[in-house]
Amino acid sequence: MEQTTFLKINPADTVVVCLEAKKQGDIIDVDNKQITVLQDTPAGHKVLINDTKQGENIIKYGYPIGHAREDLKAGQWVNENNLKTNLSGTLEYTYQPVNEALDIKNEKRTFKGYIRKNGEVGVRNELWIVPTVGCVNGIAERLAAQLREETQCKDIDSIYAWHHNYGCSQLSGDHENTRKVLRDICLHPNAGAVLVLSLGCENNQPEEFMKMLGNYDKERIRLLVTQQVDGDEVEAGMKVLRELYATASKDRREEVSVSKLRVGLKCGGSDGFSGITANPLVGEFSDWLVAQGGTSVLTEVPEMFGAETILMNRCKTEELFDQTVSMINNFKEYFLSHGEPVGENPSPGNKAGGISTLEDKALGCTQKCGRAPVSGVLEYGDRLQATGLNLLSAPGNDLVAATALASAGCQLVLFTTGRGTPFGTFVPTMKIATNPSLAQRKPNWVDFSAGQLIEGRTMQELVPEFIDKILSVASGEPARNEQNDYREIAIFKNGVTL
Repeated sequence: MEQTTFLKINPADTVVVCLEAKKQGDIIDVDNKQITVLQDTPAGHKVLINDTKQGENIIKYGYPIGHAREDLKAGQWVNENNLKTNLSGTLEYTYQPVNEALDIKNEKRTFKGYIRKNGEVGVRNELWIVPTVGCVNGIAERLAAQLREETQCKDIDSIYAWHHNYGCSQLSGDHENTRKVLRDICLHPNAGAVLVLSLGCENNQPEEFMKMLGNYDKERIRLLVTQQVDGDEVEAGMKVLRELYATASKDRREEVSVSKLRVGLKCGGSDGFSGITANPLVGEFSDWLVAQGGTSVLTEVPEMFGAETILMNRCKTEELFDQTVSMINNFKEYFLSHGEPVGENPSPGNKAGGISTLEDKALGCTQKCGRAPVSGVLEYGDRLQATGLNLLSAPGNDLVAATALASAGCQLVLFTTGRGTPFGTFVPTMKIATNPSLAQRKPNWVDFSAGQLIEGRTMQELVPEFIDKILSVASGEPARNEQNDYREIAIFKNGVTL
């Protein structure tokens, strides 16, 4: 990217993005005219190119990001105070397919992964304890701590208990969401072995839950119902865990085709650089991975609002288009059923970083999935079936969405951020900084800086380095969240708690 102090992203745009903070009175030379900046404007924020009447659309990325709340002057700082979303309720859509061929060579790259009996591949070999209900969280944590102390994880990557608050006092959809996500965790290829830990009297009945696992590997997935144990349940659990550890500790990494890699795409704590640096970089990787026969998954449905037609028209078939329409409109109905507007999403951090409306965020957010056609559409809790680019129904909440991506079968998650965040879900969660300042201030959080793109590096230079970094993490290099031991899960909840 050519070094400059501002950027007009698309020729049709009516705003430029400041790559450096602008002072009142600074001059911006754009479209063969000089514009005087009317207010101090922070880096990542927008300055208007043309006078704009109240109600007229403001364009960024080549699409409307909302309309002017009042008459605005060229040079004015555009933010949430003078820009209003165009989003409202559900819409009707027409399928207008756009098929853009990816001219990307299949490089036949590999990574070092763990090949499981069912042919799936893990990027980690961990032992997990999965409670069927929150009542046994304490036992699960105690067992995990005791096994870590006893083994020092010498022959496996890690030992974790994935505590949560659910599994009982839930109805219908929430109950099934919990069961599906816990099932998905048990079957995830990053686990070399799993202890399913139950109380016994919960709504998520252990025997019925185990049936959801299908034809699972009974040597590597075991059940313990604590109410059925006479005496010390920790001693009983440790006996099973030692057997599981002995099995998992024999696994070794092997060279595996990149086509086996499944990567989740997520952003959070975004800023005005997200749609300029980190998200386009991740989009380049997503396209590369799809071209290698691999799989990427985009979620955060509310952060597709305003950019949804771009995704809909990239669907390979009309059936996938219809599924995407349902995914978008069902999520809008979810908002409306709770009396909430569909356009209220950008957080205070997003707004401080330069994102003013949900459309502004969405048009930057969706760049994470590049240009590849959509091959699959997943409901919340579904497991991946199709290779290529998939869309997954889940909210924008960072931990809920990242957990959903991992539950779908992604072995790692790429998480772009302009504000910074330390968290990780139950798979490696790589943080890609959108700006140089964040990467410099929080090197203990950030795995890769896409901010190099505003320091003079080109996308062509950076993409190969980014691919190498991701394949290194897939081959065992710890992500920052793993180094910090920041890992947890969150399950989507919609309805009543009994």
